[in-house]
Amino acid sequence: MKQEKHRQICNLFNTKFPIIQGGMVWVSGAKLAAACSNAGVLGLIGAGSMKPELLEQHIIKAKSLTQKPFGVNVPLLYKDAEKQIQVALDHGINIFFTSAGSPKKFTPWLKREGKTVVHVTSTPELAIKCQDAGVDAVVAEGFEAGGHNGRDEITTMALIPQVVDKLSIPVIAAGGIGDGRGIAAALALGANGVQIGSRFAATKESSAHQKFKEAIVQANFNSTLLSMKNLVPVRLLKNHFYEQVKELEDRCASKEELQNLLGKGRAKKGMLEGDLEEGELEIGQISGLINSILSVQECVDELIKQYDQSVAQIS
Repeated sequence: MKQEKHRQICNLFNTKFPIIQGGMVWVSGAKLAAACSNAGVLGLIGAGSMKPELLEQHIIKAKSLTQKPFGVNVPLLYKDAEKQIQVALDHGINIFFTSAGSPKKFTPWLKREGKTVVHVTSTPELAIKCQDAGVDAVVAEGFEAGGHNGRDEITTMALIPQVVDKLSIPVIAAGGIGDGRGIAAALALGANGVQIGSRFAATKESSAHQKFKEAIVQANFNSTLLSMKNLVPVRLLKNHFYEQVKELEDRCASKEELQNLLGKGRAKKGMLEGDLEEGELEIGQISGLINSILSVQECVDELIKQYDQSVAQIS
């Protein structure tokens, strides 16, 4: 990973490798973010599942665990997004990943504060809007990814080169990248770096419940599906809750019926508390490739070894 194109991401975030850990809800706490930063990739605290005061605690804890840079991922669809950003600013966070909303909303504010801003997008058209909004880089995420997804269902393989061709700022590939081969493929498509979620969800430092981690390891190629397209598309591990969602969707239930089923706390129940039947288990399609729960350092070592082997094989 010594090409200048890939060094752009390393220089932007002051990391050893052009790899970013996904800021996942209920999974990406201080321990995971710090461990990732210590291993040479960019760690992100996932603020989506945190009240501002809890985010503050995680930032303080992460600072006690690493001297390396780490960032905060803020989904803009939640009402506390502005307060979360202010908390992060108050504690000297310099790297912000935003998603699930307009990049125009907070990017000007963050740039005035001298911060690095990256926005997550799912189409070439939206990527251009991100660049126009003044972000430093974009994450182009294919619909193989876990959690909330774009409505156009563009796969990573098709999405990355189209985004790369239209932008002059760095592009970070995401969605369906879980090993070194995936990293090599994404960089070959023109990406400057990659963001990886599901592989880091199944690490020892992840705050996911052990039962959820084991469910990821046990998943196979068809264990996830995109659902709730009438609300916000989300990729889920199949379980009883998913089957209830599917039953409603099959009979063309209203948004209100789906919202009533979803209720509150489903993701927390599944991912943090380990209810594998009634919880919302957000994970990527690549989970079928994950077969072990490693430490973050072991995971990063394995990713780089696989990447080197893939590049050597191609050469």
